[in-house]
Amino acid sequence: MISNQVLQNTINGVKDIAGNEFCLYEADGHKIAGTFKPQAAEKSIKDEIVKFVDGDEDHKVIGDHTLSKLYEDHQIAYVLSTYGADSEKIGRMSAFQIENLMIAHREKYDKDNFIRSLLMDNMLLVDIYSKAKKLRIETECRRVAFVIETSVEKDAAALEIVRSLYAATRGKDFITEVDEKDIILIREVRSYESYEDLEKAGKVILDMLNTEAMSKVHVAFGTIVEELKDISRSYKEAKMALDIGKIFYSERNIVAYNKLGLGRLIYQLPVQMCRMFIHEIFGGKSPDDFDEETLQTINKFFENNLNVSETSRQLFIHRNTLVYRLDKIQKLTNLDLRVFDDAITFKMALMVVKYMKYMETMDY
Repeated sequence: MISNQVLQNTINGVKDIAGNEFCLYEADGHKIAGTFKPQAAEKSIKDEIVKFVDGDEDHKVIGDHTLSKLYEDHQIAYVLSTYGADSEKIGRMSAFQIENLMIAHREKYDKDNFIRSLLMDNMLLVDIYSKAKKLRIETECRRVAFVIETSVEKDAAALEIVRSLYAATRGKDFITEVDEKDIILIREVRSYESYEDLEKAGKVILDMLNTEAMSKVHVAFGTIVEELKDISRSYKEAKMALDIGKIFYSERNIVAYNKLGLGRLIYQLPVQMCRMFIHEIFGGKSPDDFDEETLQTINKFFENNLNVSETSRQLFIHRNTLVYRLDKIQKLTNLDLRVFDDAITFKMALMVVKYMKYMETMDY
């Protein structure tokens, strides 16, 4: 149902244009909006409205004012009373405009509920197509789901900024919410747009929210789908990308599902299997038990693609010092990081430990 405040703002605007006075009542005679307080007694007004509602006329002229019925789904929702010059003509026009506003609001509300149900897989396939047709939503259109996580729950400012970026200018996009922190953007993908373009779009959203809403956000998006029924898959991918980004790629604020690499594979492993892997490689130890200096050496060595000379230069240490540290790691783990296979095993182990720690925090 459309809010009373929206109705009041609409009536105020109509009064400014037409110059007439208006009152809007519910079918039982209860006033919900108006530009003035009627002079007649409250009981007589209610009786007059009730009689009019029970009658067959859609418009009724009574003295210097006109009553008009406003319908929603073929039911009387409101009665509009118009006072002043030419009240019948102005009243009919105003009733027509408010009814259209109600229809538009209802359609927007219905679309929002439809998109939410679609994302949560709460609809049968046949219902998706029939409802989409009724709401005039294209079923065959390239789309992708963005998940925008804000640092503040129910961030109304962030939601309005995203809507201003898309809803007003792109008719096939939808913005909704499904939980306390996430804003969901279902974005049309034009034929010429690629995943690189989607990453740029994510950067625009990120910059706008950081600047205007002063909100720290993370953005993730799924893969492009061709049909409306598949958009829930893109949404789930975006949610997964958001979680994986927090675990393995904390330095990224924009994460694409199709660029998750090993992170996606590890994320789908059972925790028990991860524990077995760590125990098999390191026994009772863990790769993150090393001191800060050793961990810094390992990470920098990986960053430089196992290049000893470049790593020692960036760490400002002698080459022989780096070799000594790598030998020390080999004695502790039986893995020589200068050997590609051992380096891959160690890198995966570091990622697996990150995943296990994340899952532990989720259990609490």
